[in-house]
Amino acid sequence: MSALEGQISDFELTGALAEFRDRSRAFAEKELLPHAAAWDRDTEFPREAVQKAADQGFLKITVPEEYGGSALGNLASCIMLEEFNAACPSAGVTVSVHNSLACSLLSKWGLPEVKAECFPKLVTGEWLGAYCLSEAGSGSDAAALVCTAKEDGDEWVLDGPKLWITTGSEAGLFIVFARTGEDRVKGISAFVVERDHPGVSIGKKERKLGLKASPTVEVLLENVRIPKRNLLGEVGNGFTIALDTLDGGRLGIASQSLGIARHAIDLIKAHLAGQVDHKGRPNASQAHQYTLADLSTDLDAARFLTWRAATLRDRDIRCSGEAAMAKLKASRLANEAARAAVSILGVDGASGASAAERCLRDARITEIYEGATDIQRLVIARSVLASS
Repeated sequence: MSALEGQISDFELTGALAEFRDRSRAFAEKELLPHAAAWDRDTEFPREAVQKAADQGFLKITVPEEYGGSALGNLASCIMLEEFNAACPSAGVTVSVHNSLACSLLSKWGLPEVKAECFPKLVTGEWLGAYCLSEAGSGSDAAALVCTAKEDGDEWVLDGPKLWITTGSEAGLFIVFARTGEDRVKGISAFVVERDHPGVSIGKKERKLGLKASPTVEVLLENVRIPKRNLLGEVGNGFTIALDTLDGGRLGIASQSLGIARHAIDLIKAHLAGQVDHKGRPNASQAHQYTLADLSTDLDAARFLTWRAATLRDRDIRCSGEAAMAKLKASRLANEAARAAVSILGVDGASGASAAERCLRDARITEIYEGATDIQRLVIARSVLASS
């Protein structure tokens, strides 16, 4: 092999990943897309579809094989999530949180006996996972959380509410971050809390602009006693765990953004393809063709940023800057593409029953959760400065 050949990167998916993408797309088009509008309209959680996803192995992508998982990794997860979110972002975010925030964290930081107990229920869909970091005064500033965990003999006792918890009302397992010490950062620890532990309850359900079939709720913890073994990692290591896990979570939302953007672009493409002159020749306006060209180019760019970060994470290389770049680019694109679809499709796009209007509503959250846009910019800037 020549030196030049050794420098070439292969941007094509392997045969196995291409087959997995096709299988993910087939599932999404059969089980999610036909029902997405009704789920959105009725704010109905797609419980049956999520169970079918579990039955086909889509809820165990980040779970080690010894615990019943497929261990396909972050790149495979991103590929799958783009397909799911192009069909139904509400179902997509459910699968994303389960894989990238709950299962991956438990896999990396949980004790073997806890993993052996929890994963059989998580991979089969008996349990869905939820991630409980945010609080009323602790959103972008995660270190401001006040939920407490205190040692009492062989148990931890947790108290405090958690807000904006995706899938919280449907979850069987919660990853909970709580304060175990005075230090702002080193006083945070992470725990596994099961839904049926006494003292766990669900509070208010949020009324939302988009992702209406994905429940976002308050999770209340009142004198919840859990065994010592449910601590994840070490005492005081919770903030580090949260930041590490959010790299994977941001890849999940970047992939969601790719799916929403692709759906919006497909709507524009179909609309413009139908504009022909009296001889059947394409007759779309030049301005709209420019928009389609720019959006399509940005979609490829955002996808490759996402795949790069996912590949780094699969190689156990820290990718905070790269994951933030992927989420920043993809989430902005999702919103831009959705706005363009509504504008170009006109009345058909602005209708409250249209796919374009649903894309616009669903896209908005991608620039807010898993770190708002300006938080991503801070992460990227700090990463760039640290490397100079």
